[in-house]
Amino acid sequence: MQSKMEETEENVMEEDESIFSDKPLSSPFNSPFRSTRLHIQRSNVCSRAYFVVVMVFFHVYILNVIALLLYVHYNNGPGDLVSGDGATPASVSESGSPLPHPAPAPRELHVEDYSQSYSLPRIEGIRVGHVQQVSLVPDRTHEMRTLSLKPLLFEIPGFLSEEECRVVVQLAQLKGLMESQTPAPSQGQEESNQPLLSLSTEEVFSLLDLNQDGLLQKQEIVSHSRSRDGTWLSPDNLRQILTGLEDRPSGMLTLEDFRRVYDVSQRPGQQRSGKLWSQFKQRSKHTWLYQGLGSHHVLQTLRNRVTSLTRLPSALVDLSEPLQVIRYEHGDFSNAHHDSSPSHTETTCAHTRLAGNTSALTEVFCRYLTVSFYLSSAEEGGETTFPVADNRTYEEQALVQDGVDLTETQETCGRGNLRIKPTAGTALLWYNHLSDGRGWMGELDEYSLHGDCPVRRGVKWVANSWVNVDPDHQMQARYQRLVAQRHRAKSAAEEHYQPLSHSDLHQDL
Repeated sequence: MQSKMEETEENVMEEDESIFSDKPLSSPFNSPFRSTRLHIQRSNVCSRAYFVVVMVFFHVYILNVIALLLYVHYNNGPGDLVSGDGATPASVSESGSPLPHPAPAPRELHVEDYSQSYSLPRIEGIRVGHVQQVSLVPDRTHEMRTLSLKPLLFEIPGFLSEEECRVVVQLAQLKGLMESQTPAPSQGQEESNQPLLSLSTEEVFSLLDLNQDGLLQKQEIVSHSRSRDGTWLSPDNLRQILTGLEDRPSGMLTLEDFRRVYDVSQRPGQQRSGKLWSQFKQRSKHTWLYQGLGSHHVLQTLRNRVTSLTRLPSALVDLSEPLQVIRYEHGDFSNAHHDSSPSHTETTCAHTRLAGNTSALTEVFCRYLTVSFYLSSAEEGGETTFPVADNRTYEEQALVQDGVDLTETQETCGRGNLRIKPTAGTALLWYNHLSDGRGWMGELDEYSLHGDCPVRRGVKWVANSWVNVDPDHQMQARYQRLVAQRHRAKSAAEEHYQPLSHSDLHQDL
């Protein structure tokens, strides 16, 4: 009995071993289907898991490659003009620590890329006397001090080296300086905004009335302004007449209406704003120096430095006016004036006239900001004066105090609120316009009224760099596109490279 039981246990063990064995069993009672099915099932599980893992990793790899390509594509696009928060690296640190800035280098003209998110960054003044550290050249920092909040005015000592000042002066002398004299009238002489010919009101009306219908229409005034014949009627007179015409419900002026408007426009002292905008008096010599590709490396360096300081897109600076260099000798001066002009519907910016409205009454200079460099130190006099800087309010009537006109720097320079002594290498930066609250150029800052005191001893050299911006955002964009088209057309013709002629883009003062 025991031997049979042992035999039975051995058979069971052999049967169990045959189940997990790869060899087929010889026993007719063991089904080969069971062994084979289990073997195939185990092999399928392994191959499926391996296939799924491989495919998952393959898809993840492909997705990563696509994501990387998209990232590179969208982050290596043009960043100079399309950047809305400033295309140049921010070089000013409010906390006082300088931010690194690459060394300036000549750059190509890139103006074809333009975005609606384009904006104009502004430097914060914080408070009068606040000092910020700016990095404009490698391995060196400059201190920028806030001199005024109205207008927003900064002083940067050591902006130029002695060598750079000397080179700019020498280039200006080599170019040749021309007179920029607007003599002040002596007693008994007519004011400069008076007609040069003695014409009666009726004769002026008849000259403007082109169709001789006895009514003066806007088109007739605009037509006269386009004729460029301003010898007998100044742009300020035309603007005053046009304003009076627009105030009439009929949109036309009769002879009686014109007589009242014209007489007001001719009264000395009644239209002070016209004097401040365009008729200021000065005595000096000046010239213009091109700063683009092909110019002296010092001039290109200065333009790059202005771009870094202002944090404005380089295209705006590159397409602005050339550098103006002025020499003030003994007794030379300039009365208080604004560098830019208020915007009117009947005016167009001089720098965007390529894309401007041809029916505009007159062209004006649209200068968002001014960067002024002192190239020498006058021994005595020659201060830059801001007569109404940081006044509580601005009123043109307040410019005349006790019968003395504060805009006439020859007599009243010492009474200005802020006077800055010229020091070689020092730069001044001020904004001529306020912000419109949307990142673009707003109204003219009337507190930016400034002038140059007479030089008492020595010679004063100064250079002005203006950044031109049209208050019309779309007009500025269109202008830049037109300039880009010109640039591409010259390149396509394979002509010998010549810098963009600023005589085609700007009018000299």
